[in-house]
Amino acid sequence: MERKIVVVGIGPGSPEDVTPAVRTAISESDVIVGYHRYIPFVTPWLRPDAECVDTGMKHERERAEQAFRYAEEGRTVCVISSGDAGIYGMASLIYEMQSRGRGDGVEIVPLPGISAFQKAASLLGAPVSHDFCVLSMSDLMTPWAVIERRIRAAAEADFVTAVYNPRSGERYWQLHRLKELFLLCRNAETPVGYVRQAGREGQHVVVTTLGDFNPDEVDMFTIVIIGNSQSYTWQGHIITPRGYYKNDNCSKSIGQDIMMQSFATIRRELCHPDIPLWRLWPLLHAIHTTADFAMERILWMDEAATEKIFAQISSGKLRTIVTDVTMAASGIRKGALERLGLSVLCYLSDPRAEALAREQGLTRAQAGIRIAVSEHPDALFAIGNAPTALLELCRLVRQGKCCPAGIIGAPVGFVHVEESKHAAKTLTAIPKLLIEGRKGGSTLAATLVNSILTYDDAATLMPGRDV
Repeated sequence: MERKIVVVGIGPGSPEDVTPAVRTAISESDVIVGYHRYIPFVTPWLRPDAECVDTGMKHERERAEQAFRYAEEGRTVCVISSGDAGIYGMASLIYEMQSRGRGDGVEIVPLPGISAFQKAASLLGAPVSHDFCVLSMSDLMTPWAVIERRIRAAAEADFVTAVYNPRSGERYWQLHRLKELFLLCRNAETPVGYVRQAGREGQHVVVTTLGDFNPDEVDMFTIVIIGNSQSYTWQGHIITPRGYYKNDNCSKSIGQDIMMQSFATIRRELCHPDIPLWRLWPLLHAIHTTADFAMERILWMDEAATEKIFAQISSGKLRTIVTDVTMAASGIRKGALERLGLSVLCYLSDPRAEALAREQGLTRAQAGIRIAVSEHPDALFAIGNAPTALLELCRLVRQGKCCPAGIIGAPVGFVHVEESKHAAKTLTAIPKLLIEGRKGGSTLAATLVNSILTYDDAATLMPGRDV
């Protein structure tokens, strides 16, 4: 006498998605046990004399007990789950019940099915082509604190994430919280797709972004898939690359890959990561260069300063960058300068600056700024060492002798440093990036310039193109 329970996944609902092995198991079973909404999906393969035992939602233990009762009578029982029986399905309950003493001698045979998230993924393109995880928002048997800890882990680990049971009438806020947590770790442009009634009548497919995703548009019949930091959209599809093109000439260098990982780490550790891109991009560069998270507090910027300066470069209006010292000039990426057709000038060692400094009792940096202003009054000025240079630039602007395309103010030290930055703030018509207080330096000034030169990479958070 055969005593067997076959636990099967019938896929998301389309007959084409039921595997041949599952169809055979259903056709050979004496008894079919399942949620009453799933029984109609398997009727084409039922034996004429097969008995169907269906129950409502939240009666999983009752269904499992009935399956064992029929199996213990010597009948072949097929327990059906939607999708795959091992993914939020009946397989674990059947095994767990037997491990607790029920159905000794009953053979359990699990057969896989196509999971709902797999079906949804195929409709969205190829979003789960790399490491992924699957989460359920249902807190009926799992405390929300545990679910939230898993959400944080998935977001921080950059997993592509599929979400089951995303929202119900009573459980309406949890998916909003998931989005909030993911935005702490992922760019707002991260692709998100969701599919309602995958493989069934009324199927609805949407591709959007994490920032634009509206949790109120989904329900319990929806699967949500959130891409990772490498995912992108193409012709209405979501693609998560495996890395097949990583060794092509156009792909990331080792240095760029390290920089991208560093930026991702920095963003996770920011106190306030949800800030405008024009501020976030130079902030990530500043912290990456200094490993100093105080930059989140002391990097001061005019509204949309990064965008405004980059727009002048893109339009061809800005062609020259002037630095106060050679070290700042040397830190500006040569590849970016060549790509954008820009030149960098430093007048610190110019004989004219040396002569002017002696004649008028100026610092060489201060004298160099005077000469620079006379030749390039509309340049981008990057001051990374000498407060006298920044003060001189401010004085010349106030006198109407120049109108820089932008000012990077990061002099460092103890004498007149803070005063020079206060003076620069008063130049309201000029977009500025300043490091408040005593901190600064040539490398910091250079990295802020680099952030502007690569601002077209900011939306994808892919730094280091010219490294």
